[in-house]
Amino acid sequence: MNRIETALAVLQEKKEKAFITYITAGLPDYDKTKELICAQEKAGTDIIELGIPFSDPVADGPVIQAASYDAIKNGANLEKTFDCMRELRAAQVEIPIVFMMYYNTVLHYGVEKFVSMCHTCGVDGLIIPDLPFEEQGELAALLEGSDDTILIELVSPVSGARVPKILEHARGFVYCVSSMGVTGQEGSFHREVINYLTSVKSVSKIPVMMGFGIRTAEDVRPMKDIIDGAIVGSHFINLMRDSDFSAEAAADYCSTFKKELNF
Repeated sequence: MNRIETALAVLQEKKEKAFITYITAGLPDYDKTKELICAQEKAGTDIIELGIPFSDPVADGPVIQAASYDAIKNGANLEKTFDCMRELRAAQVEIPIVFMMYYNTVLHYGVEKFVSMCHTCGVDGLIIPDLPFEEQGELAALLEGSDDTILIELVSPVSGARVPKILEHARGFVYCVSSMGVTGQEGSFHREVINYLTSVKSVSKIPVMMGFGIRTAEDVRPMKDIIDGAIVGSHFINLMRDSDFSAEAAADYCSTFKKELNF
């Protein structure tokens, strides 16, 4: 099994919900990125989404757009993020890490070379919001047959009848976008979110995670019996900025959220 699948299997055996965070690679720099990842691993975070900075992050709201811009301005790029991953794995950091990114970055780097580097550097999964299911063929073919790196599928409230097809061969977990629009919209959960999550859960063979607009464990309490975990992105980026990227603040937040999510 892949590192993500192994971690989630352990959680399911313990009947625990997964807690997943998003941080932007290279924000404010790569030393701090590694420090924050290590702090979160020790605090009990289950999976980390590592955002690859991109100049036009169309699925993201202003918080992650600004994070991407600042990281790029400070010199962040895909090659340096691969180096960061190598260093983390060499230091025995075992937390599952998923690259969240845009497909143009993959294409520019070279799809085959990109997949090879993911395998080599210990990238466990990929989330690519602007790569439609019907256009995943080339990337999926290169990932197929390996447990090193898997493609994580996203669905949204408008995926509707396409959900069973999207999830038929999905691995790891399904990322359920809980609101319409971009990331970081406070309190903007889709009005039919309960029905939507229930319908996804009914056809999914893998854990169902809810993301977009989540700040505290209380936000997902109404959906707790349906979902298998929660993803926090924009709020976590804001928290990091407000604390000057304090590893202690990151650990405190993650530890608290994880406990409250499983209370």
